[in-house]
Amino acid sequence: MTLTVATLTPSEKRWFAITFPLLVQPRPEESHKGTFGTLHIIGGGIGMTGAPVLAGIAALKSGCGKVILGLNQEPLGISLVATAPELMLRHGKELLQEGDASALVFGCGLGMDTSAERLMQMLLQARRPHQPLLIDADGLNLLASMEDSEFPLLGEETVLTPHPKEAARLLGCSVAEIQHDRERSAQRLVEQFGCWIVLKGHHTLIASPRQEIWCNQTGNSGLATAGSGDLLSGIIGSLLAQNMPMMEAVRGGVWLHGRAADLLVAKGIGPIGLTAHEIIDEVRSLRNQLVVP
Repeated sequence: MTLTVATLTPSEKRWFAITFPLLVQPRPEESHKGTFGTLHIIGGGIGMTGAPVLAGIAALKSGCGKVILGLNQEPLGISLVATAPELMLRHGKELLQEGDASALVFGCGLGMDTSAERLMQMLLQARRPHQPLLIDADGLNLLASMEDSEFPLLGEETVLTPHPKEAARLLGCSVAEIQHDRERSAQRLVEQFGCWIVLKGHHTLIASPRQEIWCNQTGNSGLATAGSGDLLSGIIGSLLAQNMPMMEAVRGGVWLHGRAADLLVAKGIGPIGLTAHEIIDEVRSLRNQLVVP
C-alpha cells in the first residue's frame, strides 16, 4: 500500500500567515536558547511522571529554548528522562520559588494530595504579574475543589484547558449540560475566572476574556489518546514562553495540535492507535513547514 503524502495546502498556509503572523516568522540567526524562552511545567505526582514529560517534549519540539519540569515528588523519583535528557528536573516547590520562567504550565499529572494543594497555593501567591500561565488537568480539579468564594480571578495572561468533565466540575454542573451548549459553557468559565478558556473536544472552542469565541476545525478521533491533552498544554505553553501574544499562542497551539493529527491520519497513521509521541514530531514538522522564507 502506498501512503498518501500529506502536506499543507497553499490556502492553509496563507490563512495561517494572516491569522498568526508571528508564528510564521523565521528565527534570527543571531540567537541562543534564552531567545526562545524558558518554560516551567509543574506536575508529575508519583506514578504520573509521563504527563509533564510529554508536555515538556512537546514544548521543546514546538520551539521553546529551555524546559524545566517541577515534579510533585519528594524525593524525586528520577534524576534524568532517558528519552529526553534535554529536560531538566526539579522539585515543584523549588521551581515555583525560582520565579524566572517566561511562562508556566501547571497541573499535568500533578495529583490531588496535600502536596499538590500546597503547590497550587504557592502558584497563586508567587506568580509574577503578567506571567503567562496555563492550568490543565489536576490543576483544574484543584480549582474546582475550592469554595466559590475562593475562586481566583486569573486574568488575561492565564488560560484554562478543560475537557468537558473538568469544565463540569469547575461550573458545578453535569457533562451533559456542558455538551448541550458548549459555547455558553465556555462563556460561563470566562465569567467565573476572567481568563482564556480552551474547552476541549470535537471542534474545540477557544474563548477570550472579552467573550470572543472561536471554533477550531482541526483534529480527529485519534486525539482521544493518553497524553494528548498534555501535548496541547506543552505546545501552548511553549508558544507563550516564546513571547507569542496570548491569542496567537492559544488559537495557534490548538490548531497545530489538531492539524498534526489530521496530517498523520492522511499518511495512514491512525486515527486508531495514534500515540502522543507520533503527534509531537508532526507538530515540529508542521511548525517548520509554516515558516515564511
